[in-house]
Amino acid sequence: MRLSELLSDTELKYDKSYADIEISGIVYDSRKVTDGSLFVCLEGESANGHDFALSAQQNGAAAIIAAHPTDSTLPHILTDDTRRAMFDVSSAWFGHPEKKLKFIGVTGTNGKTSTVYYIKNILDTLGKKTGLIGTIANMIGDKTLPSNATTPEPYALCSLLSQMVQEKVEYVVMEVSSHSIVQKRVCGITFDTAVFTNLTQDHLDYHKTMDNYRRAKFKLFENAKSAVINIDDESGAMLSKQYKNKKYTYSAIYNFADFVAKDIKQKPSGISFLAVTKGGIGKVSIASTGMFTVYNAIAAIGAVCALGFEFCDIVENRLSLNAVPGRAQVISGDRPYTVMIDYAHTPDALENILSSVRSCTQGRIITVFGCGGDRDKLKRPIMGQIAARNSAYVIVTSDNPRSEPPVDIINQILPGVKKQKTPYAAIENRAAAIRHAIEIARPDDFIVIAGKGHEKYQILNTGVIDFDDAQTALEIMKELGK
Repeated sequence: MRLSELLSDTELKYDKSYADIEISGIVYDSRKVTDGSLFVCLEGESANGHDFALSAQQNGAAAIIAAHPTDSTLPHILTDDTRRAMFDVSSAWFGHPEKKLKFIGVTGTNGKTSTVYYIKNILDTLGKKTGLIGTIANMIGDKTLPSNATTPEPYALCSLLSQMVQEKVEYVVMEVSSHSIVQKRVCGITFDTAVFTNLTQDHLDYHKTMDNYRRAKFKLFENAKSAVINIDDESGAMLSKQYKNKKYTYSAIYNFADFVAKDIKQKPSGISFLAVTKGGIGKVSIASTGMFTVYNAIAAIGAVCALGFEFCDIVENRLSLNAVPGRAQVISGDRPYTVMIDYAHTPDALENILSSVRSCTQGRIITVFGCGGDRDKLKRPIMGQIAARNSAYVIVTSDNPRSEPPVDIINQILPGVKKQKTPYAAIENRAAAIRHAIEIARPDDFIVIAGKGHEKYQILNTGVIDFDDAQTALEIMKELGK
């Protein structure tokens, strides 16, 4: 594609003598440059693309988008906002697929993955071909593709959206992380509706303060035609007051909300409730437990209604939603005790899952968890105290330690555990920790293996290894015959 053609629908200014340069692709990593690439200089936390412009030239780049001149002699397209430019040229490269689809964005600290799955589940049931972009996987209708990020970078995102257009997808439901909002990965997308789930402490290593984190989340709603907001959450209530376009609220507390969850019934295998709206009342059941599951489901119903679908068509006599992999996923089958896999890796998420389990458990709660390395260290003792306060026995183990020694992370969690005087064990090897939990399980006990959820790997300082909590637990249960 000629440079002039690529830039024709953007506001980027360039020397017309560059117009006939042939562009073979768009990259922001100089190591991935091939002959004819357009290299976009992005500024990150640990690296600045402008410092790699010469390297990009040496690898075959044909032109550069930058915020200022670099040491490269290639043609430069200068802009004040290279991140916005990255989205614009990526969109143009793939024929502006975002203009041919309807979008539902879901943001918040917890609940994004389950909510997007439930929205897709409902839209599928209504006969609408739907794409999904999220943490666990990307989906085009029934086809599943691997996911490398909650919200992909613009070039990968526009490539995926282009595939969806080709496959005649009508709706795209996507998780939108705070990082992606700040980094303008979705800046060119107008969301038909945006969902706010909640806001609790997370990612402060990136955002630094809760106010910055909140502002990042709220920014999504500046480019949304309508909003679906959890008003039981303090930040959600704040957003509801600020948002000026068409909005829908949901709650399990306030009857004045547009969508209210009532008559909630929990058991280890799942949860049910009545969805109450101005359009009627419908029974909803989900193959997962926990109050957070109720919130995610009622948010999904609200989002689909915000798209213009009738509540009665969504719920009919009864709406049944499938469990989401790694989200309050019960894997123990008919055993006398219960084993659940959950992605809870923040203080609030861990509190939620353990509180929910406690409400439907007759025996002990045994919690296996750790904290990720190279991430927010402040939450480690907090999560330790939450686990101990809500469990009869805690096993602190390794999560994704990354570059940190696992024992150091464990030792930062333990002061919080010790505050509660709850019996505990510290077992660095995650498989051994899961084995210990299953070995000591008694009838009616409930084992929660938290932190990694759907992930099928573990990130160590020596590299990435295969590791699946669910598969590991199933193999141990089979081996032990219990």
